[in-house]
Amino acid sequence: MTKNRLEAFSDGVLAIIITIMVLELRPPENTDLQSLLAVAPFFISYLVSFIYIGIYWNNHHHLFQIVEKVNGKILWANLHLLFWLSLVPFTTAWIGEHFTSSLPVLAYGTILLMCAIAYTILQTQIIAFHGVDFKLKNAIGKDIKGKASIIMYLIGIITSFYIIWISVLCYVLVAIMWFIPDKRIENNIDK
Repeated sequence: MTKNRLEAFSDGVLAIIITIMVLELRPPENTDLQSLLAVAPFFISYLVSFIYIGIYWNNHHHLFQIVEKVNGKILWANLHLLFWLSLVPFTTAWIGEHFTSSLPVLAYGTILLMCAIAYTILQTQIIAFHGVDFKLKNAIGKDIKGKASIIMYLIGIITSFYIIWISVLCYVLVAIMWFIPDKRIENNIDK
């Protein structure tokens, strides 16, 4: 089975996710600075989530540059990833509304954690289908960056009960860590 339909479907879902998030943004009720500052948490949560969706789109694109074919397990693993990503607009809106409350910050981190786990499962299914000598296995190596992300999300989730700003900092640090596209796959395409 070719990968083209999977890529096209994934691109469409990610575009819809971004559209849903931007439709949740509301302009300030008045034209003064205080009204603009009142909507800042909504915009900041949108910005961080937009960056996250962009990171997943970018890395998904790089991942499927190296993939030669797909099977049912890869299709389901990809849908699993898209499911968790589709929940990002919900938690984005919630954390934008209640950025100083533990539960929305915990929910946001949990969704980010599940996205990271789902992406790892997708990579694992691709490697399993293509065999142990597949370039992707060498490209991701021990996946220290992926494992570090999961640890940072867990720290963020746990600290959301105690010190919310540390949780948010953990989520932002993971985004910064992945903001520069992952070169591991690009560097191994021609090898």
